[in-house]
Amino acid sequence: MNGTYKSGPTPTNRIFSGVQPTGNLHLGNYLGAIRNWVRLQADYECVFCVVDMHAITIKQDPVELKNSIREVTAAYIACGIDPEKNILFNQSQNHSHAELAWIFNCVARMGWLNRMTQFKEKAGKNRENASTGLFVYPNLMAADILAYRATHVPVGEDQKQHLELTRDIATKFNNDFEAEDFFPLPEPVIMDTAARIMSLRDGTKKMSKSDPSEYSRINVADGPDEIAQKLRKAKTDPEPLPTEAEGLEDRPEAKNLIGIYGALSDLTMEETLKAVGGKQFKDFKTDLTDLAVSVLGPIGDEMKRLMADPAHLDGILCKGGEDARKITQPIMQDVYDIIGFVRPE
Repeated sequence: MNGTYKSGPTPTNRIFSGVQPTGNLHLGNYLGAIRNWVRLQADYECVFCVVDMHAITIKQDPVELKNSIREVTAAYIACGIDPEKNILFNQSQNHSHAELAWIFNCVARMGWLNRMTQFKEKAGKNRENASTGLFVYPNLMAADILAYRATHVPVGEDQKQHLELTRDIATKFNNDFEAEDFFPLPEPVIMDTAARIMSLRDGTKKMSKSDPSEYSRINVADGPDEIAQKLRKAKTDPEPLPTEAEGLEDRPEAKNLIGIYGALSDLTMEETLKAVGGKQFKDFKTDLTDLAVSVLGPIGDEMKRLMADPAHLDGILCKGGEDARKITQPIMQDVYDIIGFVRPE
């Protein structure tokens, strides 16, 4: 089906990105993603989402889930996402995500999903007992992006495969229905300043909110005492910090803590080593604690202020949901026409 679409031409610089509401956001989420999203606001039309539908691919406590949705929303805002200039909402407020995901379930191929490494990692040895939602959630992720005809997606290393799948689904839909370039092929936005933050207890593992040890991560909402305690207990080695990057080989914990210091300071590795190289860990941890508290303290304080007024957060999400639907509804009407569904105009 060729012709003029009701939703108009594809935008040139629309970003979609989201975070699951599954527990506290941590330093890795902030330095690796959210801080960079804040910087993208000046150059892109941004749609930021709390992806609560993705969260229920594993069992959630309903009360905790509601609180986590609000907490992630508060974190977005406290970190600098402006809900007045961008769309900020929770995924379930816009039914276009679910409707387009079902259509993509019928476009994507089983072989594509079988190659998704994150399903294998999350399902583990119990694949037969995993939910079907966990298996097909890359199709929902594609729907999240393409429902807005987003042209760019900020991605980390662990999400590149899913973006490739999104591009494959968009291509197959366009080809199957002779829809020319109706869905764009979204491009990755890989930020040069994105930091890969590792566990404070094991420098070879990524910092994760699923780690059972609270001492493995610094949460965005942690107060000064919690930050200081976690950094004091962070794993180190007996040698002083090196003055050259080569000296960090085979020292994953030292490399991680220096990386955190550099990311919080907006310094390159070379600049960071020039500033702290040669110090003993005891002195360096004091400096790192002061720096982390200065950066994260105001974020945590603002999150607490926002969380004290859940009705305000709900209002932001509701308004964001309305704005999100205004974008996706004409796009979905075009999708229905392309497929051949009979729908009211």
